[in-house]
Amino acid sequence: MTPHPIFQVDAFAEKPFAGNPAAVMPLDHWLPEDVMQAIAAENNLSETAFTVPSDRDDADYDLRWFTPAVEVPLCGHATLAAGHILMHGQQVRFSTKSGVLIVARDEEDPGLLKLDLPAAPLKQVSEPEVCKALGLSDRPLWFAEGCNDSVIVAVDSESEVRAVAPDFTALGKIHRMAIVTAPGDKQDIASRVFVPYAGIDEDPVTGSAHAALVPFWAERLGRNRFTALQASKRTGLLECELRGDRVILGGHAVTVIEGYFQL
Repeated sequence: MTPHPIFQVDAFAEKPFAGNPAAVMPLDHWLPEDVMQAIAAENNLSETAFTVPSDRDDADYDLRWFTPAVEVPLCGHATLAAGHILMHGQQVRFSTKSGVLIVARDEEDPGLLKLDLPAAPLKQVSEPEVCKALGLSDRPLWFAEGCNDSVIVAVDSESEVRAVAPDFTALGKIHRMAIVTAPGDKQDIASRVFVPYAGIDEDPVTGSAHAALVPFWAERLGRNRFTALQASKRTGLLECELRGDRVILGGHAVTVIEGYFQL
């Protein structure tokens, strides 16, 4: 048996038991894909992040993300968690299937981490089966390209976001990450995110969803900076900025478990 260091981090959280937990396993080399998938299933968190040192000039580490069921092309909170564990200076650069992602320390608040993601292009679509599975009336949706097959579903108020009660069996048959959103009460925007096709009924705090939500709401709010609440039971708070074709998400992270995975 070989011990491999592993960490569990609550991302987009200022204290334990909030935000979104992610496992981070720094490796010297990639393990077989079926082994990494089995580790993610064993962890049973929404995401497990695996890293290896990168041989690229523009990256420090290569990074991959696995849910308990599948590998995904983009994950924000587990990238923030990996940055929290692996950053030794002011920033750390990750080479991923979604390009180079950077986690940096805020210059004024070193405890605040800034995650740089690509902004998702949005296209209006009609997908009544998604609305029905969410228990909502049919309405236009916005498909977010390159963002885990996300669709944004807008409702009128934060209370409506909180009241959504999906049929997870029906939604799980649709290859979509469903993002339900509205103007927020205390924060500028509010959302909840459902990804049963990937083995996650409701994701507590979803960085990749905000790669779509930030350009969506920047246009509607008429400004490029605002705050966001993800209204899951654990809750998460994010500082959001649209900077050209990039989304900058600010949040804190807390290490809650350090140990070894025996293989």
